[in-house]
Amino acid sequence: MNDGLPAASAAQEHRVTTQPAKIAVEGLDIAFTGLDGSEILVLDRLDLRVEPGEFVAIVGPSGCGKSTLLRVISGLLPPSGGRVLVDGVKVTAPPPGVGFMFQRDTLMPWATVFDNIAVGAELAGRSKADIARRVPDLIGFLRLTGFEKHRPHQLSGGMRQRVALGRLLAYEPDLYLMDEPFGALDSQTKAVMGRELLRVWSTHRRSVVFVTHDIEEAVTLADRVIVLSTRPGRIRLDLPITLPRPREGRALRGDPVFSQLCGAVWDALDLPPIA
Repeated sequence: MNDGLPAASAAQEHRVTTQPAKIAVEGLDIAFTGLDGSEILVLDRLDLRVEPGEFVAIVGPSGCGKSTLLRVISGLLPPSGGRVLVDGVKVTAPPPGVGFMFQRDTLMPWATVFDNIAVGAELAGRSKADIARRVPDLIGFLRLTGFEKHRPHQLSGGMRQRVALGRLLAYEPDLYLMDEPFGALDSQTKAVMGRELLRVWSTHRRSVVFVTHDIEEAVTLADRVIVLSTRPGRIRLDLPITLPRPREGRALRGDPVFSQLCGAVWDALDLPPIA
């Protein structure tokens, strides 16, 4: 399906075959019971490997199990079959060092920017002295200086998501699970937040699993794009993104390889025609 597109480099192949996986999803099944008592199969025999420091985007039709997969990896939902391992350990409860970021920022409305970010450090068990040092650094890193005492209702949508990202960074997870974190933002703000996320990722090089409906966003951000089928979710395409970094702006959109990669993802989605 990706004929004519660049293949994974020799370095990528070496990394995949010699390093232990950050995430290993093996034969994963997820089934729910419908209101009529029938079984609804959401994910079917899914196998997926995410390497240390790798940025993987997941796209697919609504209801194909993208968010469900994140919940299983995070230990919030047990599998019906198969297993998930994080750092080689089978997931049976929320594993340490895993941070989750949602489409809605879930900030505490009564708390300031400083205090909302500090929650992440508190959950990580940091001392008050460490929090007093760490949070101002993050506020500066995320370009929120001057807004430390503002509350969420006083911020734009993009700024609120930066605060949510700051809370995640303050927790200092080894694995970022991100469920359409920029989906509610306008296109310009989404592009800005994508650049912020890549800046964070290039600095810290943590593993990221990023769910999105936006194909261009997936190709811009990720090392690999995984395309899931309609329910029950199966992997239709595992596409390496070999575009050089940094990736942004008009030059990227005008790159024919970028267009090819986006086209390959569109084709793999296999969406029904509009009537």
